[in-house]
Amino acid sequence: MAEEARSAVLAGFDGTEASREAVRWAAQEASSRRSPLLLVHVLARPFQHSIPMRIPDEDEVMGKLADAVRRELESLEDSCRAMDPDLDVRKSIPIGDAAELLIELAGEAELVVLGGPLVGARTDRLGVTAAEVIARRAAAPIVVVRGETTSAEDAPVVVGVDGSAVSTRAIGFAYESAARRNRPLVAVHSWGESAFNPFDIVDEWDTDRSEFRDRADEVLAESTAGWGERYPDVRVRHVVGADQPAHLLLGEADGANLLVVGSHGRGPVRRAFLGSVSHAVLNQANCPVAVLPAE
Repeated sequence: MAEEARSAVLAGFDGTEASREAVRWAAQEASSRRSPLLLVHVLARPFQHSIPMRIPDEDEVMGKLADAVRRELESLEDSCRAMDPDLDVRKSIPIGDAAELLIELAGEAELVVLGGPLVGARTDRLGVTAAEVIARRAAAPIVVVRGETTSAEDAPVVVGVDGSAVSTRAIGFAYESAARRNRPLVAVHSWGESAFNPFDIVDEWDTDRSEFRDRADEVLAESTAGWGERYPDVRVRHVVGADQPAHLLLGEADGANLLVVGSHGRGPVRRAFLGSVSHAVLNQANCPVAVLPAE
């Protein structure tokens, strides 16, 4: 099973419309990367979360479930090949815990793509809750496809920058994505520390707040230095602000093609682009969200 995932774009499918949208997104991504696409549906044994019990004809029940899922995956495969007839589509129907198996497969995958419900929707099965668990523990980048997947030519790739090593990985992922998709890039850095912003309640400070903005500009410039030479065709816009990082990112990501953040990164201004930030964007962004893991 791990061999099937090697260097593939892995799409988790659970039968929901959100996961169907994720498969469509993953197929387009695999096609543009010239990578195989692996469709995975994890079968859970009936009543596995209840009191252990023996199910009459369990093997027959599981066989029928697997057959139904296989038909679903074959239909999805046909849809993916309609997008790209040369796309290498693989299918896998393992049995077990969905999050644990996807985390295992992520160790060999190039990218893992999951569907995510909108705010207020159910978050069971392969929804945002599972995606957050996988994003915290998986070795591969995770993309949660939620909200609208716009194809507008001016829809940018947005990346959160905090000056950390994992933020550098997120920047590289964002630049490569923007170049491959022919999209502009928006690099976002916040010098807002937390929900408590002293500038909101104190009018006078010995230090001019422009110094904070200047330092934020420096962090953003230093973090993105060199990437422009590597991807000269990518148009880049820098955004700095005092808003909380999640709020600033969500504002810039409205109508974006993709939002990219790093996990467990802490920059020189001591702000993490995971924890509360990744939780917020995974649950509130109206566009697909990519989370880059820490090494």
